[in-house]
Amino acid sequence: MEHAIVFLDRESVGANVRKPNFPHSYKEYESTWTPEEIVDRLKDASIAIINKVPMRAEVLKQLPKLKLIAVAATGTDVVDKAYCKEHGITVVNIRNYAFNTVPEHVIALMFALRRNLFAYVADVHAGRWGKVDQFCFFDHPIRDIAGSNMGVVGFGAIGKAVAKRAECLGMKVLPYDIVDVPGRVDFDTILRESDIITLHMPLTPETKNMIGAAEFKKMKPTAILINTARGGLVDEAALADALRNGTIAGAGFDVLTKEPPKEGNILLDPAIPNLIVTPHVAWASREAMQILADQLIDNIEAFVGGKPQNVVE
Repeated sequence: MEHAIVFLDRESVGANVRKPNFPHSYKEYESTWTPEEIVDRLKDASIAIINKVPMRAEVLKQLPKLKLIAVAATGTDVVDKAYCKEHGITVVNIRNYAFNTVPEHVIALMFALRRNLFAYVADVHAGRWGKVDQFCFFDHPIRDIAGSNMGVVGFGAIGKAVAKRAECLGMKVLPYDIVDVPGRVDFDTILRESDIITLHMPLTPETKNMIGAAEFKKMKPTAILINTARGGLVDEAALADALRNGTIAGAGFDVLTKEPPKEGNILLDPAIPNLIVTPHVAWASREAMQILADQLIDNIEAFVGGKPQNVVE
């Protein structure tokens, strides 16, 4: 049997994608967004490769030939998995590829925020350094990383990798997860005692807006929040208010509730103080993307070979 493979958003993977080792046809598109495009491009496909293309029931029911959705990412919230399970469509994802790139992004955001690097760089560019009488100026608070507490919310593979780096920097790690993990503390302890909170949970109905106005009020006024997981984990309007009001000291976000933010987003207001937003690139080191691309084809080959791996239920 020759499989028809279609990659709907090839531009999302900046790496070499090798050819699978079985008879197949292959077509790729740089991006695909509308339901009409998805149906038209997948109408003859048995295997779909996607990253962030939404695969909802109303689309899937028009694709009777589809047997496999290979997600080129770990998160699969864009796929209607219940429909797939009911109709025999296998969903596979990428795992254990971002052990270095995501933790390094978290640490970079943490240092930038704790030391107010962006504010000082902006002041220097504005010429303020040349106008002071001292050899330096201290307009923005600088806080050490060593000796601080990091709350890791979601203590899976990535959370553990972040924790390992934090401990090397002299931080105390407070782990939290919905399942039992060694040293786990409760969520209120994370909010009350953490100087830095970093999120590594999947987006589910249970975790949606898990941090909102009430949670921000429990946090230290010197605390920062980092989110490299999913935008929907945090109430974005509440975060904007918390930063403007000084309820917390800063935030670093690599994700938003809707990506790309073509209709804008409250967190893109440049007047919000001590907020860094990056365009969902924490995962995207060259090294990590190549691991992802290789595993993507491994997953497809395993499925066609009758031994599917990394199956998402």
